[in-house]
Amino acid sequence: MKKKTSKLAEAGLLTALAASLCCITPVLALFSGVTGMASTFSWLEPLRPYLMGLSIFVLGFAWYQKLKPEKEAGECECGSCEKPSFWQGKTFLAIVTVFAIAAMTFPAYSHIFYPQASKEVVLIPADRVQETVFQVSGMTCAACEEHIKHAVNRLPGIISVSASAEKGIAKVKFDQNQIDRTDIIEAIDQTGYRVTGKNQNNQ
Repeated sequence: MKKKTSKLAEAGLLTALAASLCCITPVLALFSGVTGMASTFSWLEPLRPYLMGLSIFVLGFAWYQKLKPEKEAGECECGSCEKPSFWQGKTFLAIVTVFAIAAMTFPAYSHIFYPQASKEVVLIPADRVQETVFQVSGMTCAACEEHIKHAVNRLPGIISVSASAEKGIAKVKFDQNQIDRTDIIEAIDQTGYRVTGKNQNNQ
């Protein structure tokens, strides 16, 4: 039973990681420099609620097995029974549970891993400012949004950029004398997400 509880804990952690893999991958891509892998696991997003539910169920069952009163063991002599190892104890299960919760809630705080780009305030004539809304496929959460914003903000001539996974768009305001829309599209595509269309709005 002790070993079974340990296996349940491991299964609960793995399903929790799988549930947020689509959001963890963009951050890993940023730190590793392999930006093109950011959207690798975006296909898991529709399965996220089911994986989270499975993780909660498995960990809940593991805690039930761990906390339920044990039957008296007739084979124990002199009142001394073998103590469970660390991997089979409550401490390990608690650590796994904390990590699982951190993994499942990762999209809520993933933005803290992205450095905030500091832009020098420069007055640009209105006739040079252009805003384009790009339709982007592959975004699933806040981590995806931050990854795109980070990639675009590194380009010269970018005034502001915002992204919405819910709407599947990235809105970019830029100085058309310094950068072209094709450069922005290329920067977004290099992250692994794909620009599928655009709507230009002159400012």
